[in-house]
Amino acid sequence: MPHRLSMIAPLPPLRGGISQFATCSWEALAQAGHQIQAISFSRQYPALLFPGLFPKQSQRDPDAPSTPGKVHELIDSLAPWSWEQTARQISTFAPDTIFFHHWMPFFAPAFGAILRRARHRNENLRAITLVHNAIPYERRPLDTRLNRWFLGQNDGFIVLGEDVERDLWQLGLRQPVRRIHHPIYDRFGEAPSRAAAREELGIAECTPLVLFFGYVRPHKGLEVLLEAVAEARHELHELRLIVAGEFHESEQEYRDRISRLGIAPAVDIRNRFLPDREVATLFAACDLVVQPYLTATQSGVAQVAFHFEKPMILTDVGGLAEIVQHGSAGMVVPPADPDALAHAIERFFAEDLAAQLVAGVRERKAEFSWDRLVEAFEELTTEGP
Repeated sequence: MPHRLSMIAPLPPLRGGISQFATCSWEALAQAGHQIQAISFSRQYPALLFPGLFPKQSQRDPDAPSTPGKVHELIDSLAPWSWEQTARQISTFAPDTIFFHHWMPFFAPAFGAILRRARHRNENLRAITLVHNAIPYERRPLDTRLNRWFLGQNDGFIVLGEDVERDLWQLGLRQPVRRIHHPIYDRFGEAPSRAAAREELGIAECTPLVLFFGYVRPHKGLEVLLEAVAEARHELHELRLIVAGEFHESEQEYRDRISRLGIAPAVDIRNRFLPDREVATLFAACDLVVQPYLTATQSGVAQVAFHFEKPMILTDVGGLAEIVQHGSAGMVVPPADPDALAHAIERFFAEDLAAQLVAGVRERKAEFSWDRLVEAFEELTTEGP
């Protein structure tokens, strides 16, 4: 039966992968008949504590897509009074469930306080959290305690990979868990043709083109990809790489590495937030999406690639190999191994594997429906403690 639920997550006009994911989950739950109160942030990342996170642009997207309904921008991550205001707003809606999207321990105090105060008004209120990361990639003091405190108050979890499920167990959490594949992002509209996209980017039709997409952070392994590109260019002299996404560390250090490797003419860095139209152009133009991650749980980038029907090379970390089985929709290589990555790139072009792997991408797309998330949510809200 339909539920009344308060969903707490970053939502447009806030930008980023979690916002996109939360919006898609909202749409899927609403289409399934559930009534949803959407609650987002008035202030998400304080510049004082995250000075390097958004150095050039606002955390808001002026071209953000529309949402299925009204968004209540209530939560200030540093203001406890806003957590009480949020709990009061939830009580006026009278939901039977709160549905959190959680990805960083920094937000655990706010989420945990909101849940406690909402339950003070309704002790029967259930809490389900979609856990993107239970243990963060770059750890800080108190991370484990903060996540354990908030997540321990929940009645169940949805996770997007085996690693996150295992991390919840490591935290000592024994609530019911439903594991699903990360659904496909399909909010980018129609992509241009490959020829039109390459013309727009000024790239010749015959040029081998690899795309690295998303935030640049230490665990993403971009330095490994740069070394692999330098090696692969001994065989693929015209190989080019586009790095598209905001840097959360020093861009200059990467540019210095590119210069030392002698591949500056082959690398195009786009250090900024990319609007949907530009995302579609980049994916349409590239031959191959590469994710050289050193650690990971799951990847929204892979699901963007699935949407645009692009084959991938990614590393065997976290749940990535669950998404792209080797030889099916892409290739899987060991992490932190530029030689193996270079060989995979060379093989993709030398053996002309594009048609075979694109067929595998199309075959697997049906497995990544948002209906799976709805089913997992409904199961957890009807399951006893």
